[in-house]
Amino acid sequence: MGVRYFGAAVPRREDPRFLRGEGRFVDDVTLPGLLHAAFLRSPHAHAAIRAIRTAAAAALPGVVRVFTFADLAPWMKPLPLFGAPPPGLAAAIDFEVRTAPQHALCRDRARYVGEIVAMVVADSRARAEDAVARIEVDWEPLPVAADMLESTAAGAPLVHDDWGTNLAVAFTHAIGDVDAAVARADHVMTETFRTQRYAGMPLEGRGAVALWDRRDGTLTTWNSTQVSHFVQQGLAVTLGLPPSKIRVIAPDLGGGFGTKASGYAEDALVPIAARVLGRPVKWIEDRREHMMAAAHARHQTHRITLAATRDGVILGLRDHIWLDLGAYNVWGIVLPYNTVAHLIGPHRIRDMRVDVQAVVTHKTPNAPYRGAGRPEAVFAMDRAVDCLARELGLDPAEIRRRNYLTAADLPWDLRMPYRDGNPLVYDTGDFRGALDAALAAAGYEAFRREQADLRARGIHRGIGISGYVEGTAIGPFEGATVKLDLAGHVVVATGAVNSGQGHETSFAQIAADALGVPLDWVAVIGGDTAAVPFGVGTFASRSAVTAGSSIVEAAASVRDKLVRAAAALLEAAPGDVAIEDGQVSVRGAPASSVPLARVIQASIPTFAKPGVASPDFEATAYHHVPTVTYASAVHVAQVEVDTATGRVKLLRYVVAHDCGKVINPLIVEGQVHGGVAQGVGGALFEEMVYDGQGQLLTGSLMDYAVPAAGDLPPIETVHLEFPSPRNPLGAKGLGEGGAISPPAAIANAVEDALAPFGVRITATPVSAARVLALLDARRR
Repeated sequence: MGVRYFGAAVPRREDPRFLRGEGRFVDDVTLPGLLHAAFLRSPHAHAAIRAIRTAAAAALPGVVRVFTFADLAPWMKPLPLFGAPPPGLAAAIDFEVRTAPQHALCRDRARYVGEIVAMVVADSRARAEDAVARIEVDWEPLPVAADMLESTAAGAPLVHDDWGTNLAVAFTHAIGDVDAAVARADHVMTETFRTQRYAGMPLEGRGAVALWDRRDGTLTTWNSTQVSHFVQQGLAVTLGLPPSKIRVIAPDLGGGFGTKASGYAEDALVPIAARVLGRPVKWIEDRREHMMAAAHARHQTHRITLAATRDGVILGLRDHIWLDLGAYNVWGIVLPYNTVAHLIGPHRIRDMRVDVQAVVTHKTPNAPYRGAGRPEAVFAMDRAVDCLARELGLDPAEIRRRNYLTAADLPWDLRMPYRDGNPLVYDTGDFRGALDAALAAAGYEAFRREQADLRARGIHRGIGISGYVEGTAIGPFEGATVKLDLAGHVVVATGAVNSGQGHETSFAQIAADALGVPLDWVAVIGGDTAAVPFGVGTFASRSAVTAGSSIVEAAASVRDKLVRAAAALLEAAPGDVAIEDGQVSVRGAPASSVPLARVIQASIPTFAKPGVASPDFEATAYHHVPTVTYASAVHVAQVEVDTATGRVKLLRYVVAHDCGKVINPLIVEGQVHGGVAQGVGGALFEEMVYDGQGQLLTGSLMDYAVPAAGDLPPIETVHLEFPSPRNPLGAKGLGEGGAISPPAAIANAVEDALAPFGVRITATPVSAARVLALLDARRR
């Protein structure tokens, strides 16, 4: 047998070029005659634009053009909107949904600080920025809706006047009879939990370069996006061109995390400028722009109730959820319903009612960010479970044992739809087994034995648990093309975009096994709309399942063609042909072995004779993915809290997770570690803070804290493999999982550490200042 790559810890093939500084990011794209764009952004959270004067800016040296809405009116189509409920979901839940068009340039009103008002194109970025500073705008400041809860009150300032309300999404969803569950409960726990507003902080910001070719009327744009085909679709509408005339290339990405999966004004404005001016145009986001104008995330409040028996069996769940969507409802029901669909998680709960209100405010619009509603749901649920355990006098681990589903329970039908409209049925897993594995790896019992002695010495250490079940790899498809060259080497092209997940390695592993060739014969291209005609992109932990399954399917078709050609060449039955390590032979006759290249070359017609087969060693597949797979994990955090300073130090972090069949353990561990790091940021550091007038107070990395390497503990990973029956790989998604549980696990650990003081953690981030305030309140 040839080498089997699937499941092997193959070093990432893309890393050497990054380590040598030879990655090609969007800012590395340079073209002759390149111009640079800069943007005037609103300094007001809500203001009417009475006049814009651009003459002084246009007169500066090096300035080519200054554009306002009026200058580009024919191109000002509404930006893309996402997240309409699919038919199956719409049939089950009565959604109240409102959306409003957002244009790439403000026409007469700005609705958040950072919204684009004008664009300057000049021969350098510096000159463009100087010109932006010379644009004069007559502003009329208007009342601001800055607080999520206050914006729902009667008489609150409206973000969109024609709505008559700030409610963007509202619905109620119930399973079973939660009122009856509460009525028969021995104990009812109610608390309010808040997840702050924060955002993805990729090392590389957003950016775009666009080139218009007047000779054939085609546009090529390089964009630091996770969704090349979505950008192509948006530009087709904006520019009035067929998709075949628009090529979108996602080069190397320095991180994405969902932040780069939205439709942005700059994605349209840079290509529009290139077409109008007939010259290539570049824009690269700086960090200040990223903080105020790239999508924000999270920001939810939960008023949650758990009803339970006296021995801790949870009977029912009731929750009222508020979400702050920012100024526009870009993602429809995605964030609200994702939250609801993941609220129950690994628990055996049959009775639930959730009321949801997603509101607009005068802030930067929200979008899915690594976890997309799941971290908020898990924070509320796991904090509530810990509070319930404390009130009942139970250990947090024991109450979970009494409520977690086991392998024997699965498949488990939650009797509600998932966001794709299909039934929400957990496919495989063992959530109680994951709990036991995580606790054992973390030394839970030993920690508990030592904890009391440490407290007696004034050392306050705590341990916290969080578990989740995550719908991953949403469909309905991803495109992949597999083709061979004359030497038998393989090119795999897919609509999935590599933003650090190791696609060039894991996809090559899949293709090499499917075709029977060495790994280094496989090249992978992602995120180029010219390489595969239809695609979706990378988000929602979907690439391994969706693109991987399409690669398997396409490679199988190519292999069938190779086998038929080899059978003709070797005068054997197709069933007797073997392809291993790039060699083709007849089974049982090793002397018949020929290189794969020989089969391909023999298939090409010559003047003497036709080929042994048609040389179309290429296939494209769009594997249908009707619904998601369910990954799961249990996280355990150990912390020490300094009660004098409020500082929380992470001592140890354990993750026991199931992502189905593991393609590459090294990549899986890297994904888990990276997700945990971002989860630590949400738990302890990061927060987008606005004042009452909608001004962003944390608009730089001097004000917005992110975790440093020294803030992260050793992260231990326990791999549990429960293959999914829903795809040919048996895989489940992984990319977001590491970020889902850290806020809950760490908050639970901090509360456990401070149990002698009676402190209750109800909000993140659990900063030193917040810990001190809680301790001071209890002391007083």
